[in-house]
Amino acid sequence: MPPPADIVKVAIEWPGANAQLIEMDQKRPLSSIIREVCDGWSLSGSEQFALRYADGPQLYITEQSRCDIKNGTILRLAISPARAARQLLERIQSHGIDARLEALKELAKLSADPTFATEFINMEGIGTLARLVESGTHLNFLSLSFGEMLAFTLTAFLELMDHGIVSWDLISLSFIKQIAGYVNQPMVDVSILQRSLAILESMVLNSHSLYHRVAQESTVGQLIGHLQVSNQEIQTYAIALINALFLKAPEDRRQVSDINSCLILTCLVLFQHVIRGNRPIKAEMAHQLYVLQVLTFNLLEERMMTKMDPNDQSQRDIIFELRRIAFDGESDLTGTEKRKAMYTKDYKMLGFTNHVNPAMDFTQTPPGMLALDNMLYLARVHQDTYIRIVLENSSREDKHECPFGRCAIELTRMLCEILQVGELPNEGCNDYHPMFFTHDRAWEEFFCVCIQLLNKTWKEMRATAEDFNKVMQVVREQITRALAMKPSSIDQLKNKLRGLNYSEILRLRQSERMSQDDFQSPPIIELRERIQPEILELIKQQRLNRLCEGSCFRKLGNRRRQEKFWFCRLSLNHKVLHYGDLDESPQGEVPFELLSDKIPISDIKSVLTGKDCPHMKEKSALKQNKEVLELAFSVLYDPDETLNFVAPNKYEYCIWTDGLCALLGREMGSDLTRSDLDTLMSMEMKLRLLDLENITIPEAPPPVPKEPSSYNFTYNYS
Repeated sequence: MPPPADIVKVAIEWPGANAQLIEMDQKRPLSSIIREVCDGWSLSGSEQFALRYADGPQLYITEQSRCDIKNGTILRLAISPARAARQLLERIQSHGIDARLEALKELAKLSADPTFATEFINMEGIGTLARLVESGTHLNFLSLSFGEMLAFTLTAFLELMDHGIVSWDLISLSFIKQIAGYVNQPMVDVSILQRSLAILESMVLNSHSLYHRVAQESTVGQLIGHLQVSNQEIQTYAIALINALFLKAPEDRRQVSDINSCLILTCLVLFQHVIRGNRPIKAEMAHQLYVLQVLTFNLLEERMMTKMDPNDQSQRDIIFELRRIAFDGESDLTGTEKRKAMYTKDYKMLGFTNHVNPAMDFTQTPPGMLALDNMLYLARVHQDTYIRIVLENSSREDKHECPFGRCAIELTRMLCEILQVGELPNEGCNDYHPMFFTHDRAWEEFFCVCIQLLNKTWKEMRATAEDFNKVMQVVREQITRALAMKPSSIDQLKNKLRGLNYSEILRLRQSERMSQDDFQSPPIIELRERIQPEILELIKQQRLNRLCEGSCFRKLGNRRRQEKFWFCRLSLNHKVLHYGDLDESPQGEVPFELLSDKIPISDIKSVLTGKDCPHMKEKSALKQNKEVLELAFSVLYDPDETLNFVAPNKYEYCIWTDGLCALLGREMGSDLTRSDLDTLMSMEMKLRLLDLENITIPEAPPPVPKEPSSYNFTYNYS
């Protein structure tokens, strides 16, 4: 007979004594259980003790967290959090260097525990650590002991502040100056520099008032120096702080030319020292590069959302300059009626929709004035290309001319959509494009390449004005396919696009269409309906086999802390889900014996996805995080318990949600299932119809012939 659900069998250790094996009743108060354990070892003052996990992070067990204890867990009797906090606080203020160093080392480890952190903070522990830093006691951090002490002090401070118990606004200016001094100093220990950069980043992200102080003490120009070192960890922390400074910059400062130039310089330095480096780029660095790319594009948002004022002479002068560069070699003269008529004709040749007042073409947002900026850059920097495009189209027949102005405006809008200009970065996304870090005017150069592509595609399609939307669809496909190849430079992008001409796009579309060919004749439809259950069963078996192999999932938490993992897999008889925590990401399959927890499939009530998951509702900061929301799912099981997942990628998300739905007898509705079904159905149909090649399949079966007048032709066996 299985033990009651409220009874958990655990082992409890104490230094120098044999472990106690007890059955912990989860209904009893924790203090009563600790008293009983202390009596077993003849220890007095049970209120001075607490239980901690013996493995992993070794967190303290509280009344709130005790429900996580599983059968077979090894616990350790330890001094209580309050007593530990008091002792450490006394030791870090002692005069002995060795004693203080050991205390700070232990404090740095314990500070990640929320229970200990609460007690230590209540004893004004953060203020004590801040004073240790401010006092300058550690100024001689080139000494090994003092350097270690400072590193552990900063680690403990950062861990304690990350719990969110104390507001960052309480940090003093002298503390900020001291931390910024470590960042700005040329010769400083790597561990001290890492912690200092991380502390400044947290200040900027968590306090609006501290942004200005940090920005004054550590400028982007000073931080760029840390991007040029060989240590990728330092580079990552430095770019994270730079991104935070740009992200939290007030709206009125984001368009300042200094910020623009700093962003561009940062991108160029990163390309030289990180992207072109010999070492592989780690996930966190890739994420910070993506964030910087998003912030750089977001500088375009103001121009993208600014309408042109038809009455603003300076803005109208830009249009005049576009006309002058294309058609005149000299400055425009004073206008007459004849000159106005010539202007109207020129504006029509430039491809504007409104020939009389082309300023009206730029009143729609997006792309607003950003489109005009792009056109002017092309005309000034790539003047020969600009003139060639305009004059080439003006010499074509009216019905085949490519309207440059209209195309440039629509292309700018399309590029803003593809690169998501104006959207905030997604947590966990690593999708950066190296070529945007290679040029100080990368956006404008990208536009110039794409407008030439559009003009070339227009000619290849022999398009007319009525085909405008079709051409734009083809160009969008060419650009997205080229970007997916991650070209490392603008020149490489040009090479990729040369290989994606209109003929190649047609070939790719035809190939994809053939692979997903869907014959519409009734016999084929009937055959598909007969085959489909077999294919779905095949997909179901594949999903269940993958669940039996299992997958590793990451626990949500602070990105700076060491990542925590857990593993889940389905039993071979498809009746139980086994899962358990891991110290590190596994290589290969994890045996069932290492997975201490399990859920019977019969207890599972439903599977939730996205924002319906409990762990997505709890973490308010993740509500805007599309990336995490799209990978989250939860299993609800009796009695009112949940097992929460965040899949490592979209593929694993589809595999697990499909597999769980299959176990519950529900339809597998993921995108992966639809894709697999289409692929397998297409292959099976082609195999079955192989012998019918070049044979026309009738829409209806042939008619049944009339009955014969007599059946005398039959053989009589009697």
